Amino acid sequence: MSSVLPTKPYPAKGEQAFHRALQRETSAYLRANHDHRFADSGQFVKAGILFLCCLACYALSLMQQTAWAFFLSYFAFIMLSMLLNIIVNHDASHNIFFRNRTLNRVVGRIVTLPLGIDPDYWRLRHVDFHHIYPNVEHYDLDTEENGVFRQTPFQRHRPYMRYQHLYWPLVAAFSLPYIAWIFDWADRLGKTPVNARSVPLGYRGWMIFIGSKIGHVLLLLVIPIMVGAAHGISPGIVLLSYLLGQMLASLLVVFLLLGTHWAEAEFYAVTDTETMPQGWYQHNFATACDWLPTPRWLERWTGGLHLHLTHHLFPGWHHRHYPALAAILRRVAAEHGMNYRCITYRELLASQRRFLKLMGEGNDQRTAQRVVKAGAEEE
Repeated sequence: MSSVLPTKPYPAKGEQAFHRALQRETSAYLRANHDHRFADSGQFVKAGILFLCCLACYALSLMQQTAWAFFLSYFAFIMLSMLLNIIVNHDASHNIFFRNRTLNRVVGRIVTLPLGIDPDYWRLRHVDFHHIYPNVEHYDLDTEENGVFRQTPFQRHRPYMRYQHLYWPLVAAFSLPYIAWIFDWADRLGKTPVNARSVPLGYRGWMIFIGSKIGHVLLLLVIPIMVGAAHGISPGIVLLSYLLGQMLASLLVVFLLLGTHWAEAEFYAVTDTETMPQGWYQHNFATACDWLPTPRWLERWTGGLHLHLTHHLFPGWHHRHYPALAAILRRVAAEHGMNYRCITYRELLASQRRFLKLMGEGNDQRTAQRVVKAGAEEE
């Protein structure tokens, strides 16, 4: 799918009063606290400490002379890098970590280097597709059909997918490497709708893209293999540590991101001539929810992703504001008859499992409609 997708407008009818109330309440919140929407000094300190911890773990890994010590420090480096991406790069992708757009791009390029993903293409997939059209077939690239894992009722069902609720953690573990080594290249080569957007093209764009990929390989594989060889650490140990680290980092971020769009959520498919069936606010309420981690102190380390509905409605706000915004959202939604949902993580996991089993069974009503329509077209 490489063609440019036509824009699908959301009807605003019936949502103006809710929008005005929400804007009024959030503006009052900022004024009362003499605050702004971006990261504050506390967030900069937090990010700086995490970054220094990443550097320390990487340096320690290069000093080790036993396989287990190398693995632990190298693994800690990758996981802390993922945590840094959750806390920093996600906000930077929305241009709300720094006020300056260029600084957000630079910090995104730096912190994604250990993960191998291209921050420009990830930002476009996330901001320009997933955020605008969550759970919309062909538009939300996070749920694009892949033939292995069925995420929407509009995708083809295969017999082995009845087991997807069992093997999905393996799919989640390979999601990040797949983005780095398949999606990014497909985007760069114009095989997806992403490259039709504003990314650096031509010679400069290719140099940045390939330079980041080479930098990732040098940082994560070449240097550890060369230094490790002098300390008795075999290349096989480095490769195994790399693979396990990338897989578990991928598993972590997928557990935080995708489940909220599966929990009793709706999915939509629109034709080229259709507009969206409901307003933007109603669509987001139908396709996402907030959830609460256990224990609650973990909230400080999710980058606000647990308040995912809140994030979708306030993508231009730093995640430090999400608890206050969620409280405002809950109150205003109740006043305007909007279905705000906030569940526990246990409930999220249970709902996620039910959804994956349902998609794996292929018995969803929309699946049957899709099969009937396909049969009619073949006749």
